[in-house]
Amino acid sequence: MTIEYEIKFFDYWHISSGLSGGAALDSYVVKDERGLPYVPGKTIKGLAREMAELFASESDVQSCFGKGGATKIDDEDTTLGQCRFTNAVMKGDEADEIVANNLTHNLFNIISATKIDDVTGTAADGSLRDIEVVIPINLIGSVKNVPEEFGNVIQNSLKMIKRMGLNRNRGLGRCEFVIKEQR
Repeated sequence: MTIEYEIKFFDYWHISSGLSGGAALDSYVVKDERGLPYVPGKTIKGLAREMAELFASESDVQSCFGKGGATKIDDEDTTLGQCRFTNAVMKGDEADEIVANNLTHNLFNIISATKIDDVTGTAADGSLRDIEVVIPINLIGSVKNVPEEFGNVIQNSLKMIKRMGLNRNRGLGRCEFVIKEQR
């Protein structure tokens, strides 16, 4: 079975690319080859697994998501999960329109943060950070190869995800997963 979903972001969000902008930015968001933001499937899989561990049996979690570390594939205690998570991307027609009209830069903004010294109440030296964020948009993705008996586990796990990315506990990345189709 394949479960298709839509992620609706309600606030700025930041899934890090791991790249620094040197003096310009401390962290960029992950982008595809056309410069459009997306959420990697492995990020969604990790968040869904975290939610599934709250309500599903250990054997169901391992069947869906796998067992062991990703770096130990040949270890006998490691098994791959049955479910395959795609990257969540912009809808094709919307993405094409944005790229065709050279509007990609409008999807991003920069926010700054600094640490305030507890004693003086002023900005701590060297603590100013600028990060690139994405405006609230909708993305689509899917989970493929879902065994029928685990469909509810995956759907409920996705629906439980309410925030994702950097600073999700400080106001960024508020979102909702909406199940669109199951086939």
